[in-house]
Amino acid sequence: MVSSPALFLGLMFLLTPLLLLSSSSQGLEFHVGGWDLKPFDYYNHWAQRNRFQVNDTLNFKYNKKSDSVLVVKKEDYDSCNINHPKQKMDDGDSRFKLGDSGPYFFITGNIDHCKQGQKLIVLVMAVRHRNPPPTVVAAPSPISGLSPPLIHKSALDAPAPSPSKASSVGFGVVVWVGLMVSGFVY
Repeated sequence: MVSSPALFLGLMFLLTPLLLLSSSSQGLEFHVGGWDLKPFDYYNHWAQRNRFQVNDTLNFKYNKKSDSVLVVKKEDYDSCNINHPKQKMDDGDSRFKLGDSGPYFFITGNIDHCKQGQKLIVLVMAVRHRNPPPTVVAAPSPISGLSPPLIHKSALDAPAPSPSKASSVGFGVVVWVGLMVSGFVY
């Protein structure tokens, strides 16, 4: 009979790649924490503690009668220029999906609050591709990455030894242990 821990480990081994794929494509939702006037640099300290990825969403909640969220260029972020936003959100419960890697700049539509620090920079991490481009050499696997033994020059003149059965037996043991841990053998 398969033990519960072995079955659990086996299932986790098989399902982990699927879970990673599904979570990375859908993204997470981050609550900015009430889009209102906070102490200077409050929002950027919050953003620095998080790791944002493509397809994550920022959720801004604020009083729609007196505030808004503007997506702006860096220059407009630095100067609190509210006149030329890339996007304006003003419904009081705004969601912004991070569609590309790189920096995003947000400011309040209230210029006085912006000058007092109600603004946010979010840095979205670069997308990591599963397969490296053809010009990139993949890292060797742990088994094939072992350094070859040093051979003295005199050994190069000797005939090669005949293959032994030890290496095939060792491989069989590794496969059997792997199957046992994953719950396929009991």
